[in-house]
Amino acid sequence: MLDIYAGTHALKTIQQQGFKQELFTSMLGASGGPKWFTLFGLDKYIFGEFFQERTTELNLIGSSAGAFRFGALAQKDPVAAITRLAKIYSETVYTEKADALEITTKAKTLLDAVYGKNGMAEIINNPIFKAHFIVAKCQGLTSFDSKPLQFLGLLGSIVLNRIDRNLLKHQYQRYVYHHPNSRVKLTDHCQFDTFYQPLTERNLKAALLASGSIPMVMQGVKDIPNSSKGMYRDGGIIDYHFDIQIENAENQKSENEGLILYPHFNAQPKAGWFDKNLTRKVQENHYQNVVMIVPSQQFIASIPFGKIPDRKDFTEMDATTRIKYWRTVLTETERLAERFDAFCQQPDLSQLKPFQA
Repeated sequence: MLDIYAGTHALKTIQQQGFKQELFTSMLGASGGPKWFTLFGLDKYIFGEFFQERTTELNLIGSSAGAFRFGALAQKDPVAAITRLAKIYSETVYTEKADALEITTKAKTLLDAVYGKNGMAEIINNPIFKAHFIVAKCQGLTSFDSKPLQFLGLLGSIVLNRIDRNLLKHQYQRYVYHHPNSRVKLTDHCQFDTFYQPLTERNLKAALLASGSIPMVMQGVKDIPNSSKGMYRDGGIIDYHFDIQIENAENQKSENEGLILYPHFNAQPKAGWFDKNLTRKVQENHYQNVVMIVPSQQFIASIPFGKIPDRKDFTEMDATTRIKYWRTVLTETERLAERFDAFCQQPDLSQLKPFQA
C-alpha cells in the first residue's frame, strides 16, 4: 500500500533515534500536476497530525504543483486549505480547445480561492512552516509568448539536456521565492544560477502562478514584483523531482541529522522536466537524508484505470468521467494516510527500503 524509502544517512539516523517528526527539517514537493492527488491523504495527515505539535521550523520547498500544495499547507488551517486546493483543481473544467489564456485565467481563479488575502499573510508570517516556491526564469527563445518561438526554444532545451543537463543553465535560472526569515540555500552539481527573493504580499501570487506555468500550456509570468525583469515559468523545468543539496545557515547539524521528508508519487525521481523520458538518474548523494513516502504499485493498481492522475486526463477523458475518477483517487488516499499513521504509531524499521537512484 505504501512504500517508504530512506537514504543512507536517513536510515542510520532513524535506526539510532527512531522515527519521529522532530528529525525532519525540510520537506519536498515535486512538480507533476494532478499526480499529487495520490498524496492528498498523506498531506492532510502529515500536517493535521504528524506535524501538528511542531515547534521548530520546517522548510517546505516546492515547485509547480508542489509549490501550490505548500502554499496551502503553510496556511493557518493547512487541512482546510489543501482540501480547497484539491476540490477546486480536481473539478476544473476547460473548453474543448482551451488556449493558454483560458488555462492561465482559471489558474488565477484557483489561486484567489485557495490562498486569498488572508492566506498570503498566513504563508508569509508562519513561524513554523516556511514556504519556498521554485520558479524558472527563461532566457532566449523560451522567454517569448509566441508558441512557435517558444517551441523552438524548448526543442533546443531538449537537445542541450540530452547532451548534458549542465547546458540548461544557459537557458534557465532558478529563482527561489522564500519565507522572509528563511536562510535556506539550494545547490546542485549543474550549478544553475540561483537567486533568492523574500515572499511579500506583492509577489506571492505571481511567484506561485509562475511556479506552475507550464510552457506551451499556460502564459508565463512577466516581471514578478521585486525581481529582475523577464519571463518566469514552471519551476519544474529545472527542479521537476529535485536533484539538489539543501543547506540551512540556521541549522548547523551534522550530516546524519536534518532529515528531509518527501511524499512523492514515484520511487524513481527525475531531476528536471526534460529528464522525464530519459534514463538519467538523480545524484544519490543528494538523497542521503531523504525519507521518501510513495504509494505502492499495489495501491496504484487498486484505483480506477490502474494509474495515477495526470494532465492527459483533461484531454483523454470527458469531464464527468475525469472528475469522478479524480474524486475516487482523493478518497482512496485516506488508506495511505492510515498506513502511514500505523507506521508512525508503531514504527517497524524493517519496512524501510534503502533509496536507490
